[in-house]
Amino acid sequence: MLPVNCGSHTDYQNFIVTNLRKYYPNPNALARSTWDIIERFWNLDLSFTDTLMTDKYSKFGPAPRTPSCMQRSYLLSIDFKVTSLTEWAAQLKMNPLYAILSGFEPGNTPGVGTFYDFINRLWNSDDDHMSPHIHPLKTKVKKPKTKGTKADPVEKVTVADLLPSLEKTDFILDEQPYSSLFKIYQKEFLEISVSTGLIRADALALAGDGTPVVTSHRERKKRICKCKDNGITDCKCDRYFSQPDCDIGWDSSRDCYYHGYDLYMLVDSQSDLPVFPHFCCASKHDSHGFLHAFFRMRSFLPDYTVSKVLLDSAHDAMPYYQYFKRKNITPFIDLNGKGGRPPIYKNDFTIDKDGVPICPSGYRMRRDGIEVAKGRMKFKCPKISHAGGCISCTCEKPCSNAKYGRTVHLVLKDNPRLFNNPPRSSKEWKLEYNARTSAERSNKREKLDFKLEDGRHRSTKMWYCRLYHILMLQHLDALDLPSESTLKKMILDVA
Repeated sequence: MLPVNCGSHTDYQNFIVTNLRKYYPNPNALARSTWDIIERFWNLDLSFTDTLMTDKYSKFGPAPRTPSCMQRSYLLSIDFKVTSLTEWAAQLKMNPLYAILSGFEPGNTPGVGTFYDFINRLWNSDDDHMSPHIHPLKTKVKKPKTKGTKADPVEKVTVADLLPSLEKTDFILDEQPYSSLFKIYQKEFLEISVSTGLIRADALALAGDGTPVVTSHRERKKRICKCKDNGITDCKCDRYFSQPDCDIGWDSSRDCYYHGYDLYMLVDSQSDLPVFPHFCCASKHDSHGFLHAFFRMRSFLPDYTVSKVLLDSAHDAMPYYQYFKRKNITPFIDLNGKGGRPPIYKNDFTIDKDGVPICPSGYRMRRDGIEVAKGRMKFKCPKISHAGGCISCTCEKPCSNAKYGRTVHLVLKDNPRLFNNPPRSSKEWKLEYNARTSAERSNKREKLDFKLEDGRHRSTKMWYCRLYHILMLQHLDALDLPSESTLKKMILDVA
């Protein structure tokens, strides 16, 4: 039977007020942190969930729970740090506050099976994983020689090959298993953050970073061939993997191997709010993870305009700069030192590590403006003296007889990786690049504050469901609450 819609969001708010008056007539009996959660959920309108999920229920059989109430209850379980659905179903029966905030009558709450049925309806696929269980053994990442550095990529496809391939790919949202999750997240949370001014969709400054998500202590696989019976113990035949979307990666922050995913997050650098997530296998390098996340985001959010990207040195590859230049996106990418620099520029100048020319005498030249129309930056002699009203070069061996000393123009198209606007040596670049840590702060919120890894799930379906609801809570927490509680006043006035 189709779910019975409890009514508008106003009806839910009236339900909350009525039951809080009955069970908690003294608002001060609840902790202030609990009231913050109550206030946010009281103002949270999840009506779109009921509309979207109507077709996911049968017209026959007993009446199911209201989808918005199930989603609200699942969000509450994450917000109250209850990581097990079994435990949460038990808490709903024992704690009337949890039931009331979910929209359920105390004593009439759903069981654990109802929650799993709801999550199944959020996942638009019959398979709980994105890839088949049976596939070849993957190449294991190698431990880096330097502590704290990321492992080299194991992919045989380079960034130069992958980028144009993904750029031409037309990603269709409805073909993704997580499409319902994304639509709910976009409509009820992301667009609210845009409408309230927290995120500028017309000039998005994206910060990107990958973070390891541990799903189990070891990789679980088994043989499906007969090679071992024939005495062959090191065969390369396909294996059956219980978590086919996961593999073994290297955690550079903890300096150890791990089994799970590499979660790549695209975050708005101005508000630290997540924009788009993507789960890759743990061995996926960040330079590839960004491309998979970025082009999916561009397809699923076509009205969002990206003006800047802020990335760490793992993304320092020439195809990035060339693509961003074509799309009028300003890149702020740290150099990794492996890309190299032109040995000689303009016959007798070398280029420093941050794109500043070094004069023949070994001095870093001084920036003297940008000619946007000509696409070049001007640098002038750093040893010019204006003492006594006389302009002259103070070098022992001046490299130019010009009055203002030697000047050099860096043409941006000659090397967009090194010669960028603003240049890496400028305060503008450093100030903008400092906002890249917003991606790390967002990852910290997901993994530590909302305990993403404590889910201990075995399927990509459950990991995506938990992840998207954590992102929803991040947007919910960012919304301003009124200085005085309207809900408390309504309860106290009647009391």
